[in-house]
Amino acid sequence: MRFLPNTETDRTAMLTAIGVSSIEDLFSDIPSKLRNASKLNLPEGLSEMELMNRLQSLAAQNSGANVCPTFLGAGSYDHFSPAVVRHVINRSEFLTSYTPFQPEVSQGTLQTIYEFQTAICALTGMEIANASMYDGASALAEAVIMATAISKRRNVLLPANLHPAYLAVVETYCRGLDVALRTVPYNGGVVDVALLERNVRDGSVAAIVIQNPNFFGCLEPVTTITEIAHRAGALLIAVVNPLSLGILKPPGEYGADIAVGDGQPLGIPMSFGGPTFGLFSCRKAFARHMPGRVAGATVDLDGNRGFVLTLQTREQHIRRERATSNICTSQQLLALAATVYLSAMGPKGLRRVADLCCRKAHYLYTKISSLDGYSGIFPAAFFNEFAVRCPVPADKINRSLKASNITGGYDLSRVCRESPNTMLLCVTEKRTRAEMDRLVELLAHCR
Repeated sequence: MRFLPNTETDRTAMLTAIGVSSIEDLFSDIPSKLRNASKLNLPEGLSEMELMNRLQSLAAQNSGANVCPTFLGAGSYDHFSPAVVRHVINRSEFLTSYTPFQPEVSQGTLQTIYEFQTAICALTGMEIANASMYDGASALAEAVIMATAISKRRNVLLPANLHPAYLAVVETYCRGLDVALRTVPYNGGVVDVALLERNVRDGSVAAIVIQNPNFFGCLEPVTTITEIAHRAGALLIAVVNPLSLGILKPPGEYGADIAVGDGQPLGIPMSFGGPTFGLFSCRKAFARHMPGRVAGATVDLDGNRGFVLTLQTREQHIRRERATSNICTSQQLLALAATVYLSAMGPKGLRRVADLCCRKAHYLYTKISSLDGYSGIFPAAFFNEFAVRCPVPADKINRSLKASNITGGYDLSRVCRESPNTMLLCVTEKRTRAEMDRLVELLAHCR
């Protein structure tokens, strides 16, 4: 988005219109003792051409995934996004539009929300989806609070192999609330089912959270865990990678009550960590407990099909005591990008991409496991991420890879202190055999 500064004439005209003589007058209500009287240490201004050159030189210091093949995942993934995605979301009616409070002038935006919800329901196998959340972590936190409100219980079980950022956000949301979070250890990369079952027997558990694939990339025994939750009267909250659902059983099929996830794999660039958007879907019976908003289809007075915001359950729209959340908005532009991505790919295309990710990851895993000093850590099946034990610390390996213009994996010692020489590697459909073989060649010399 371009910025064209106001001229001195423009500024004078605006000050005159509001009845003040200078910009300084706008700050007259702030006591002088609270204001900084010293001159700011700012560099001299630049011309537009000089500024563009400066910004381009700064941008050139970054090594993006288009320059350096990346094997880093851990929540943000280097997937291919078709050109049609950016073309659609850059249309001004979507790029600059605001919240569709007035349906009569917001039919296009409301329809895209409706189509997004429909796509997410088809993808997850759930009965209803909202108009998106901020990101996957906040979607999970909202799901945890929602589950306690539905069940009238206060204990929630979370697996120790949940993404650590998700866990931190859930803990932050629940701080100050009457919600007790209990962590269940993992065994062999997946949650310890026996311990999970013992922890849920007392009848006080509102929900069990399970991430599939989990933070280590391993696939959980989701059907068994769902059965354990429901036998104890608890809800099952599934955290999913939406792209993996191209080949994995969707949460609706194995009986999840709430399904959440991060939509970044669906055509959203990594962009140095964000922004992204959160997916939130659940059983229809829980619709009025769901945070955010829901767009619905209806007919007007003449019988023509139209779209409206059917449910808006935050305190701005209903009585505060009945609000389900204070979440303020949805990430609609990014949700639209995902809708376009899913429409462009179709079921067969999505399955093909997921299959490529899985096959390529297993190819790389086999290659790395054959190197001296390297081995897989967990025996569990995986999708497109896997953890390996290395002969030297992961940060040393990553520094060496960076010198060869390759971005390595996630250093697991950052979250698992007991595993100093371990790394989480990710493979997407964009990685070529030549790139993977080059990585293996470089790893063989990291000692």
